[in-house]
This record gives sequence, structure tokens and C-alpha cells, in this order.
Amino acid sequence: MGALMLGCGSASKVKNDLATSNPIVTSIDITKVSNDKLPVVINPGRFVEETVTYYMPSVVPGTYALGDYGRFIDNFKAIDYNGNELTVTHPDQNTWVIANAKELDKITYYVNDTYDQEVVGGIGGEMPFSPAGTNIEPNNYVLNLYGYLGYFDNLKNAEYSLDVTAPATFKHSSALQSTGVKSSPDGAAITNSYYAPRYFDIMDNPMMYGKLDIEEFLVGDIKIVLSVYSPNKVHSAASLKETVYKMMEAQKKYLGDINSTPRYDIFLYLAAGGEGSPKGFGALEHHKSTTVVLREQSSKEQLAKSMIDVVAHEFFHIVTPLSVHSEDIHYFDYINPTFSKHLWMYEGVTEYFAQHFQVYEGLATNDEFYAEIMSKINISHYFDDEMSFTVMSENIMDEPYSKNYINVYSKGALIGMCIDILMREESNGQRSMLSLMKELSNKYGVDKPFDDDSIIAEITKMTYPSVGAFLQTHVVGTTPINYEDFFKKVGLTMSNSEVETNYIQNSAGFIFDANEEQTHIFFSEGVKDNSFWAEQGVMPGDIVKEINGTEFTIEKAQLLLGSMYQWQPGQDFEVKVERDGKEVVFKGKLAQAYTNKKTLMEDENATAAQIALRKAWLKG
Repeated sequence: MGALMLGCGSASKVKNDLATSNPIVTSIDITKVSNDKLPVVINPGRFVEETVTYYMPSVVPGTYALGDYGRFIDNFKAIDYNGNELTVTHPDQNTWVIANAKELDKITYYVNDTYDQEVVGGIGGEMPFSPAGTNIEPNNYVLNLYGYLGYFDNLKNAEYSLDVTAPATFKHSSALQSTGVKSSPDGAAITNSYYAPRYFDIMDNPMMYGKLDIEEFLVGDIKIVLSVYSPNKVHSAASLKETVYKMMEAQKKYLGDINSTPRYDIFLYLAAGGEGSPKGFGALEHHKSTTVVLREQSSKEQLAKSMIDVVAHEFFHIVTPLSVHSEDIHYFDYINPTFSKHLWMYEGVTEYFAQHFQVYEGLATNDEFYAEIMSKINISHYFDDEMSFTVMSENIMDEPYSKNYINVYSKGALIGMCIDILMREESNGQRSMLSLMKELSNKYGVDKPFDDDSIIAEITKMTYPSVGAFLQTHVVGTTPINYEDFFKKVGLTMSNSEVETNYIQNSAGFIFDANEEQTHIFFSEGVKDNSFWAEQGVMPGDIVKEINGTEFTIEKAQLLLGSMYQWQPGQDFEVKVERDGKEVVFKGKLAQAYTNKKTLMEDENATAAQIALRKAWLKG
């Protein structure tokens, strides 16, 4: 777009200071946080229009839910070259219209963070999902930049320069290209400068600043930067390094020759729990990084397992949608987005890879993989199994489709599994779901989107009639999948058995639910299939009031359910519930909980052809 513009803070105007010809100069100053709000300055250069509009995103890629980041902006001001305020109208929470824009010198405002406003976690809550959120606290700053920086209506593809000023004692990390570092005169602060070719690159490159623990290591030719914030120093980057290294080494081997980023950042925020702590656990993908929020109270083993499941999924997004995606994603509209029909691919296939690579590369046993597949089948039955996945995807922000979104991680992954088995069957083990994604990656890639309406026909042409028929019947169409047909191809069979479970789940998932008003949590119908609670006499509809002496509220739900997840047989417990307006108390010592579920196992009578296909599918 042109040479770097250092400023336009005088009334004189020269030919090369046009906003359309220079980067938008932005700054964030962590050292000047006031009342838990972070100051931002936007210097766009000179406009020739009478009116310009500044936007904060309503939705960001990968979230499939409203973020409405403009609602966290306070004290928005447009300043002219003489230091006076210009007239600004604010027609909706994400939009500011600036009059007399020819005189605009800069914009200033403050940003509130989202973490300390969260009441409940998870995708679709009132606040942005925690990994897509922001954090402003004395020792940690999660800078998902779309929460701090917006764009002008006619400059979304303009270059950006960004200065982030922070205490010199802070560590920081970002995959965004650094252009320089300078210290304040007294040495108390350091300003790091960054460059982004367009707003997408601002949106796509989160940062973390603060009292972090950082480890860097190589996996093949990829530099991995693991940044961990553990408020109570329960976990460290060093303690997670071996787990992450082993996982990503296996992923890189699994992906083979798919082009990958030379650097990949993992930002892990460990939530301590309680008021002001994020409550939506999971991760959000980016081209060169992922932001992750998990529980600090997790044991080392639990955290390692969560990192494998969550981070593996996000890293596999370098295949899709980052390398294989439609126009809806490539030309994403942050205010009024349209959505692709192919969440089965973006999230479903990605989740399938995140599970399949573990067994394929020896990180999990066959039985562990079978258990994961059965878990996904059981969870998928909680959702509308006759809903077209393409219709759901295209309308994912609307009901009844939005409440089925989570099924992309269950049925979506199972769709990937079925196509994988079909591909291997049709090709005598020579092709797979992964090889298909490699072919699509080579044909399209990061900079070339596919046509949303024709990609299934194109995949059919690239593969086999059976793959096309499956997609038309079970993905575009509304016919539920008979998974036993696919298990039979690889010599597997399903049977019922009693297995151990914990104190918050049965075979299909959680045994708790919340009322529509989000005022209380109660035991769901699923409690009948948890032997411990069923034997205690707990009934569906019992409202949870107290756990081991601690009042049970919506705000404390994540923390208390997390503690219950770690209960062990032999421990003392006391749970108070409300039933028909009366208090009922359950107390004593915990016994092992069991649940009945279908299990997947290898058929002793499988044919040689079935076994050969299974070995091709699971690599042995």
C-alpha cells in the first residue's frame, strides 16, 4: 500500500498521507490501563470523504456465534487536527459514523475485557467464547486483536501497523511479524512494533502479554512457541513441553507433505476459577496459532489429555478451513457474515483427524479410539439426526440450527470417519480422507477459495460414486447414518457392556442441565444411567443447591462440576438438592460409578479382507 506513515498530527496535508495510501497506524498501551480498561489509538491518515464509518466485528471466523465486540468499547472519540472532537454517531453497538472526516486526525477509545464479565461458559453464551475473548488484568493480557482494533468501511484491505507498549518486565508472544522494539527513556516500558498486510491478519494473529512462562522448540522445521499463563503457577510451559512436542511430532508425521507454517504459537490461559475467571473451555484456531483456555485446577495428566484433544484439533485446522475453504470464509464479512454449507468439513473432518492421528501414529490404542468413536455416536444422538448438515451449516446462527452446532464435533467427525473408510475401501487402502484433503489443498490453498455450491459435486468427481452418494444422502440429505454398516467393512461389531464412569457423566455425556432462564442447574434424565446417583436415589429434575458445603450457583457451576469430575471412590461427599420445594440431602462415601453403553470391538469372525481394510485404516 505504500511507505509506513509515522503520523499525521498536524494540520498540514501532503500528497502521500492519504488513508488509502498508507498503513493504518494503531497503538495499544498496557502501561496506561485505567479502571480495567485498555486505551487504543487509531491513526488512519487523511480522508477525502465527508463521512467515514468505523466498525468493530460482530462475528469473527471460527466462532459461528455473535461476539459483538463493539459493546466493549468505551469513550469513543474522533479527534481533528486541532485536537477538537468531531461529531460521531453510534447507530448500533459495532458501528461509529464520523462526520467531517476530512479533518479526522485520530480515533481514541478504551476497551473493556470479556473474561471478567463471563457468567457461563461455552459457545453461544452472552459473552464471546473464552478463547475468542479478551483479558485485562495486572499480570496477563490476552490480546485477541479483533477485540481491540476495528476497521474503516473502505479500508478493510489496508495495511496496519501496531505498537504495543507494556512493562519491561512482561514477556510476550505473537506470530505476527515484528518490525522493531524500543524502550521508554526510563527503561520501564518496551514498545513492540508489528505489521499486518490487512485487517484479516490483525484478526488472525492473537497475542499474549504478561507474567508468562514460554518454551520454544522445533518439531521438524516448525518452530513451536508455547506460552502459558497459570495464575497460581500450578502448571508451566516446561511441564507441558514433552506432551506438546510428542503430539505435534505425530501430527506432522501424519500430515506428511501438506504445507505448514514455519512457526506455530500456542497461547494457553489456565483459568483459576471463581469470579472474573473465564468459563468457556476449549480453543480457537488461527493460521499460525491457537488460543486455549483450560482449567488451572486440572491435574498434570488431565491437562495433558486436554491439550492433546484440544490443541491437536486446532492445529489440524491448517488443512481446513485454512487451506481448503469457500468464498464465505475467504471474503468474510465481520458485520453481516454469510456461512458456508460445509461445517462437516471444517470442524467435523478436523475433529476426526484430531482423533484418528492418535491411533494411526501410536499415541492411542485401537480400543481407546473405538471408545472415542462410540462416545461421539452417543453424543450425536442428543441432536437432530435428521437435520441436513449443509442446511444447518449455512444457517448456523439461527434456530433450530444453532443449538445443533456442537454436533459438528460428534456427527461431523463421524462423517469424516465414514468417508475415510469408503475412500480406503474403494482404493484398496491407497487413498483416504487425508489424501483427499491434500488433493483439495493442492488445488485450492490459502489464497483460492472453492465454490460453496459445487464442492460436493467436485469431491464426487475426484473420488468415487459411493462417496458422492454418501454426501448427498447423509450430509446434504436427512437420512441418519447406520454406522454399523461402516464398522462391518473394517471387521468391528457393537455390543452392550457396563463401564466405569465419573460422577458428572453417563455414557452419552453430562447428567446435568440448566433451565432456560439460566438460574439453576438440575440433574437431567441422564442421571438414571449413572449407577452411583441412581442408587443414592437422585431423580431427574432435582435442583442442585450445595456441593460439599459450597453453595451451587450458575456462576460456580464450572468450578464445582470440575471438582466433582475429579472425585474418587472412598471420598466423603455431601450433596443437597431441592425436590418439589423441599431439601433432600445425599451424603456418605463415594462408590465407583458405572454406566451402560454400547462398545465397539473387533469381530473375532472378521474376514481377511475386513481385517486388511482395518489395518489400512488404523495402520496396524
